[in-house]
Amino acid sequence: MVLTVENLEITIDRPGRAPVRPVRDVSLSVAPGETLALVGESGCGKSMTCLALAGLLPRRGRISAGAVQLEGTDLARLPARQARQLRRKSVASVFQDATGGLNPVRTVGWQIAEALRLRKGLTRLEARAEAIRLMGMVGLPDPERRAREFPHQFSGGMNQRAMIALAVAGNPRLLIADEATTALDVTLQAQILDLIGELRDRLGMAVLFVTHDLGVVAQTADKVAVMYAGRVVEANNVRALFAAPRHPYTRGLMSALPRPDADEERLATIAGHVPPIDKLPSGCAFAPRCAEAHAICTSAAPAFTGSAACHNLAAGA
Repeated sequence: MVLTVENLEITIDRPGRAPVRPVRDVSLSVAPGETLALVGESGCGKSMTCLALAGLLPRRGRISAGAVQLEGTDLARLPARQARQLRRKSVASVFQDATGGLNPVRTVGWQIAEALRLRKGLTRLEARAEAIRLMGMVGLPDPERRAREFPHQFSGGMNQRAMIALAVAGNPRLLIADEATTALDVTLQAQILDLIGELRDRLGMAVLFVTHDLGVVAQTADKVAVMYAGRVVEANNVRALFAAPRHPYTRGLMSALPRPDADEERLATIAGHVPPIDKLPSGCAFAPRCAEAHAICTSAAPAFTGSAACHNLAAGA
């Protein structure tokens, strides 16, 4: 496995107040050439999990329990400097705001070349030539000319391609794509998804793809983990999960998908909202929104049974 996460817990310290744990007991794994999709509503802990993996937690955030193994090395137990060096070499990230992620006062080619110099130790000339090659590889037209231009001269889709070129500079083992296509129109979204898939296959990367769009999951992922209120509530391969979702929350997400053959004029919804991380209910966090909840659901957190964490599954319901 490229990435193995075991019982990850993240704590955010708050001066004068009790700390909060936005991510609890999360376990994931993704192999070379494989895409794992992490899905759920906003506030479920998806992005916080990715920030922990990339070493980008906020100043008061920390990994307080669990293991994050990158090709067998536990990042959580390494000295901070060594962990940064390993992440710089092996982990790359692409986020939603591509234009905001690029330096507005440096040319796109310079930024990619600088990443190559840091990660691979290339000379300036070598790095520039490789940057132009990467820009062509991700589908940017006339890469030699574009390398001399600034991010404001690029469209949103071109900036996203540039960010992907920047991310894969140095051949990372893991690519984290956090809502990387959300701000794009449908046509550009499909192009970027295809590009990430092509690069995954060509470079043998593992991809962790974060999204709230189950349509994207069906199109791109091999495995999927569904998060709710900081925990993974269901994990399975994509085909099995779409064929027979086991957790009530997953079924709620699936029922909310628009269907062209549906007779109803309104989409199905899940009542209520994700609870704040400092006001989580006792027991199963989804219980207040769940039509299948029982008394035990409000008093004890469910353990994983097979591929999902639900008291109904444990009881044979």
